Amino acid sequence: MTFPHDSRFLARRTVLACLAATAAATLPLGALAQKSYPAKPITIVVPFAPGGTTDILARVVGQALSNELGQPVLVDNRAGAGGNIGAALVAKAPADGYTLLMGTVGTHAINQALYKKLSFDPIKDFAPLSRVANVPNLLVANPQRPYKTVKELIAYAKEHPGQVDFGSSGSGSSIHLSGELFKTMAGVDMVHVPYKGSAPAVTDLLGNQIGIMFDNMPSAIQHVRSGKLRPIAVTTAKRSPELPDVPTIAEAGVPGYEATSWFGLFTVAGTPQPVVDRLSSALQKVLGEDAVKAKIEEQGGEPVSETPAHFTEFIRTENIKWSKVVKESGATAG
Repeated sequence: MTFPHDSRFLARRTVLACLAATAAATLPLGALAQKSYPAKPITIVVPFAPGGTTDILARVVGQALSNELGQPVLVDNRAGAGGNIGAALVAKAPADGYTLLMGTVGTHAINQALYKKLSFDPIKDFAPLSRVANVPNLLVANPQRPYKTVKELIAYAKEHPGQVDFGSSGSGSSIHLSGELFKTMAGVDMVHVPYKGSAPAVTDLLGNQIGIMFDNMPSAIQHVRSGKLRPIAVTTAKRSPELPDVPTIAEAGVPGYEATSWFGLFTVAGTPQPVVDRLSSALQKVLGEDAVKAKIEEQGGEPVSETPAHFTEFIRTENIKWSKVVKESGATAG
């Protein structure tokens, strides 16, 4: 049986359906991206080996972001060339917000001055999201070595030029440059031994294959607490609350010395702004959580949360600062 109003009802449904389809078709692509993002797992590329500070921070933040965004956040370690291999990989990834980089002061402020040629532009190829943490570097030694203080290390290095070897997570890393800056300011001759990440360098330090490291505190502090490594000094201007009895290098014998590492998340340049906004908002939220801050602080780091604009400006100032350090120290990529 057909009722008179059926045709009018069907007509109205057709009109409404057309209007809805038109509205969806005219919705900005950015709004659609924001509404659907994230629809699959996100990957954080760590440009250093597992076990180092960059890796530790990526896993802490990645787990928190996974809980906040409702999608798995995976960590992919791509070590080599002072972080350049992993950074280049992300720079060439699709600009869709599904590939992030846990960048460092090395990848985004040091390497462009240290390497003659990079396959990526640390400014133009990335969309900064936020710093995650500032981290002191910790000057540590194998306990079998004869020096316990900064003054003793300097004296030994001057008596045995070229016989003190210091490891790093790679040429151009903040760990490397901390050592080069120390060499210049203390007037000593030490040999740099680069590794593909902090963890393998620490392994050799524990085995007494190398003598010292200016390691990021999160990857060294557990060995200091266990007595397997000897803390000599921190590289920052102030002592670390996690190791209050360990002096700064400046107060222990090299006035004016200061070096701080930082770590932050980036996505690919050209990522739709609504996706960048979603990532930035989620990141600021998780970095404000007490549990996340506590995990970073336990590793000797200082949690940081900022807007993409503030992070971008910070990177520009860091480029100027570290380019000067590289030039004055005479450091080169190995």
